Amino acid sequence: MSDQSAARLTIIGDRINPGFKDTRALLEANDLAALQALAVRQVEAGAAALDFTIGPRARDDAGFLGDAICAVQAAVEVPLCFDYPEIAVQEACLAVYDPGRARGGKPIINSLAETRWAMTRLLDLRPCRVLLMASERLEEGAGRPNRSASEIAATARRAALRLAREHGLALDDIIVDVSVSALIADTSGLNRATLEAIRAIGSDPELRGIHICGGLTNIGQLLPARAADGGELKHRLARAFVTLAAPLGFDTVLGTPWHCFDPLPEDDFVLQAYRRILERSGTDAIREVRRLYRAA
Repeated sequence: MSDQSAARLTIIGDRINPGFKDTRALLEANDLAALQALAVRQVEAGAAALDFTIGPRARDDAGFLGDAICAVQAAVEVPLCFDYPEIAVQEACLAVYDPGRARGGKPIINSLAETRWAMTRLLDLRPCRVLLMASERLEEGAGRPNRSASEIAATARRAALRLAREHGLALDDIIVDVSVSALIADTSGLNRATLEAIRAIGSDPELRGIHICGGLTNIGQLLPARAADGGELKHRLARAFVTLAAPLGFDTVLGTPWHCFDPLPEDDFVLQAYRRILERSGTDAIREVRRLYRAA
């Protein structure tokens, strides 16, 4: 992957989320000034948009939700990506959002899916972009997890073209979230399937202009901080994924902006190990994962 490929990555900052301990503390303290500082730090670190969720509180405290959105928009001029499955909460977010504070940027609805198709009614409220989950599909009226590359790619294609056909969305306004799985538990080749799905989506002529993203925090979940070569492990794993995924069409990262997502050199220990893991399944894959952090 070239340096130019890395430069084309769009970062959606993920830190306005109570899943992070520090963010949870400032939200619990109603500290809007600290929330603004967190937003500014992300944008200064390169975020082109900010994922935004205050957690379950959004359902019961519309006043604070609105105050938090207004505070963030007063501090930074980038679009917000509203991360809620509930339509009512999304409606409240969209009612407050001011595109003029984002240099005309549309808000992003996170996350629409075939199993949450009722969320498309939000598109009638104002122009929006959509983060589309491709990790699950609707089959015979029930939600099913996608496990193979063909399932992920087919779901992305079907849902994206339906959004374009029925709701007039430009493909440039659709961001497909392919989901990146934790490596420590990936015995069935989900990382491999995700990369193959990115290739299929990125090479589909009918989807030209669509964006492909994934949250990279999960990939190193529950792994030690250090690799067997003594270097940092978790962020290098995220970079290993991007190194392989960006040339296939992956162009958007949902992650922490001050983490490095530059490509790894081909001789990097973690990248080489990640390539070997992708070739294996079951306990063979887990053994390769252990070699990442256990010296021989």
